[in-house]
Amino acid sequence: MSQAGHPRLERRARQRAASRASILEAARSVAAREGARNLSLRAVAAQAGFAPAALYGYFAGKDELLLALAAEDLSTLARAMRDAGAGEGRLKSAATAALDLLRHNETFAAAQGALPTASGASDAERLFNGRLIAVLKLLSEATGQKADSRDNQCDVVLVAAALAGLAMLSRSGRLSALGFTPEEILTRLDAHFSS
Repeated sequence: MSQAGHPRLERRARQRAASRASILEAARSVAAREGARNLSLRAVAAQAGFAPAALYGYFAGKDELLLALAAEDLSTLARAMRDAGAGEGRLKSAATAALDLLRHNETFAAAQGALPTASGASDAERLFNGRLIAVLKLLSEATGQKADSRDNQCDVVLVAAALAGLAMLSRSGRLSALGFTPEEILTRLDAHFSS
């Protein structure tokens, strides 16, 4: 390839990345306004200033778009957990930061419905899975246990499942209806899983 063609390819890649980011920003705006479960490609396209068919050049459909949003949210979750999870009570600190984000975020619940029942090979699914693994590694570090055995890995998945369930119960008001606070449950979680 000639030297002149290389900058053109780089410019196209930057433009594509900027357009993808614009679509994701528009999707986040539509999800905030209408709910992530009610997200429509047509509404996202209108918000982003694209023709509806143009979105298919970036995402195979609504499910892929939801997974991309959730993957971004997993990165935010990982950063918050990393920032909070230092020092004594690392698991409780990291779990508190995670819960604060999870209970105010609808894209995770919507993305759950977007995940295929059998593991596939789409880029969006691989990105989501990679970011989920990063969050699980942070939870493992916060427990003070290495995820070097099947038992320890199961414990990390249990902590993640507990946080997801706790977020759902808290978000829906069911946790307080049952007479519990998130802090009370997080303290028990920390006591059971921290080393």
